[in-house]
Amino acid sequence: MPLSTLFDDSLRLPMIGAPLFIVSGPELVIAQCKAGIVGSFPALNARPEPVLDEWLTRIRDELAEFKSANPRLPVAPFAVNQIVHQSNARLQHDVDLCVKHKVPIVITSLRPPAAVIEAIHSYGGLVFHDVINIRHARKAIEQGVDGVIAVCAGAGGHAGALSPFALVKEIRRIYDGTIILAGSMSHGADVLATQAIGADLAYFGTRFIATREANAQPEYKQMIVDSAASDIVLTSLFTGVHGSYLRGSISNAGLDADNLPAAGKDSMNFGSGSPSEAKAWRDIWGAGQGVGSIDDIPAVGDLVERMAQEYQAARKRFCIP
Repeated sequence: MPLSTLFDDSLRLPMIGAPLFIVSGPELVIAQCKAGIVGSFPALNARPEPVLDEWLTRIRDELAEFKSANPRLPVAPFAVNQIVHQSNARLQHDVDLCVKHKVPIVITSLRPPAAVIEAIHSYGGLVFHDVINIRHARKAIEQGVDGVIAVCAGAGGHAGALSPFALVKEIRRIYDGTIILAGSMSHGADVLATQAIGADLAYFGTRFIATREANAQPEYKQMIVDSAASDIVLTSLFTGVHGSYLRGSISNAGLDADNLPAAGKDSMNFGSGSPSEAKAWRDIWGAGQGVGSIDDIPAVGDLVERMAQEYQAARKRFCIP
């Protein structure tokens, strides 16, 4: 589906603020959407369960009010991330609330999301699915997703191992729909690079942790500013799936970042959390390799404004109107 059809020119930049466990809440999502990029949050961030209904009501109402007061500004749609896994006992409840509120976009992770797709398509919503390889992409495409998120090497959270030059090209050979690229992006020029290799939207996560609206501890935000790519550790210990984490937070939890044991996929549990004593959502801080180019903690609106200028400057350098 063409990008213009998906978003009706409601984006200032072709960008999605990735759902960040614990970090993404209504304040961050609303600020991202008002700035003209898709804002998103994991449904599991809203705890206990009734809080999700409250968050969805608040986000919809505040964005509608802002759009009414600013009809000429691009106000982006928002998205909710659903973890499609047997240990997520809330999945049906949370999907039902997305249907109730007609959430514009649902981002699905882990298992093929057939049932979620049917529910979200019932009211015209869109489903984008995370993939780390072509096999996962094929399964998602066969089930009718509206977009594929190519999570490549260097991404924060549950990262893939493939270069974007490899994965995006392989997906594009079999899919003419929307491709979203994730992995180590922090600058407006990265959005143009995303488009240059054949994707449609850029997926920014770590860069938005270091913003004023993010629900992250000040020490977490500062560690992102102070870190470089070499400070990112890829390990399966904390969730059973390989993820990228800040070395400093691992050391602060009393663990040896260079000698972490592995955890198998059978240890994944999105009901009670991590298989390790150091809880990934409390003690261990996720981040991608793009930390090395993050130097400040601005407001979201200021950050997106800067990125828009960087994007336009990059287009101008390559004589793109």
